[in-house]
Amino acid sequence: MPIWIDVPATSPFTEETLPYGIFSQDAEAPRVGVAIGDHAIDLAVLAHAGLFDRVVTDPIGLFATPTLDRFAGAGRDVWSAVRARIKELLDVSNHELRGDPIVLSTAIAHRDTIVMHRPVGASDYVDFFSSLEHATNFGKMLRPNEDPLPPNFRSIPIGYHGRSSTIVVSGTPIVRPHGQLKLPDQALPIFAPTRALDFELELAFIAGPGNAHGVPIHIEDAGDHIFGCALLNDWSARDVQGWEYQPLGPFLAKSFGTSIAPWVVPLEALEPFRVPSRVQEPPPLPYLQTKTDWSFDIDLEVALQSARMSAEDIAPMPISKGTFAKMYWSMAQQLAHATANGTQIRPGDVYGSGTISGTDPSSFGSIMELTWRGERPLELPTGEKRAFLEDGDTVIMSASCTRGDLRVGFGEVRGTILPAAY
Repeated sequence: MPIWIDVPATSPFTEETLPYGIFSQDAEAPRVGVAIGDHAIDLAVLAHAGLFDRVVTDPIGLFATPTLDRFAGAGRDVWSAVRARIKELLDVSNHELRGDPIVLSTAIAHRDTIVMHRPVGASDYVDFFSSLEHATNFGKMLRPNEDPLPPNFRSIPIGYHGRSSTIVVSGTPIVRPHGQLKLPDQALPIFAPTRALDFELELAFIAGPGNAHGVPIHIEDAGDHIFGCALLNDWSARDVQGWEYQPLGPFLAKSFGTSIAPWVVPLEALEPFRVPSRVQEPPPLPYLQTKTDWSFDIDLEVALQSARMSAEDIAPMPISKGTFAKMYWSMAQQLAHATANGTQIRPGDVYGSGTISGTDPSSFGSIMELTWRGERPLELPTGEKRAFLEDGDTVIMSASCTRGDLRVGFGEVRGTILPAAY
């Protein structure tokens, strides 16, 4: 479909992506926008101009709001109608928007001139453990003489409830956290800044309408409850995690910061990139079985730039390239399991995929795996070495889907490590 806004060849945000985010400009209140090329279209302005009146009810209520939650909660029919209407307004043969100079001038902004905000309210946050390769790698490092996989890994999508208050939008600095560390040569733990700061390459899905308390979401209905996906970096303090996870799992090691990309790619944009789901052995229990393919052919990359690299104008160095297509547990299975006991999900809740790792060492999705617990440090272009992340390091994650001329991008999620606060 030819459109009247120019989209650079390198832009992740093509007319097939059309991701949603929350932005502000000058002193105006945050509201919903959609990205196209180097621009953002203010959907609140379009709503006030009546350009959505014939496709949805109360468009101002959906878009003149500081989170995507109301839009996410509106349901699949509304998501589809809004996306189709945006495409219609962008069509080169359509003059409804570009034929109105006043609306046009206020509705379109260059993305360099706007401020992005956390896209969702994220009243709840769950992070999963769904890559067979990631789980196996960690088991080999931490339990070298035992079966590397937890005994329940192939039976349930393992997850934990995270701290939603520390989910921050891409670009927000991450302060090195404190916690209890148990050093090998000391009988008692110490309280100190983490010495093993790590990233985790993840893809989050954003909850849609949700369910009533006590009513599980059936796996075949998962598509009605997944609004879209965004890149996620679940920062981790591995030394804190190693001491505190016994017996209840992650706590301070995970709750200090999770970075989310500002743009949420609609699930509809990913439909052309569905691929057959991974074979699961043994077969999961019936409530986790579906005939629908829930894997997506998404390419992911992690790059690292030290403070010295930045000062010397050296570009970030790619350190990992992987794919989302081989995850063991799918987002549909994660959602079905998360609600199997009747727990209620709400629009805008965030569900992290867990670290995305592949079989090749170049595709590992955390620095702990890439350096094999620090034994094989990464060497940067400056000659610096990294076993774990150091102060001043910036981690940049990106993702995209490509099939022929069709391209859908997720943009990026980045964060820079600041020294411990005390």
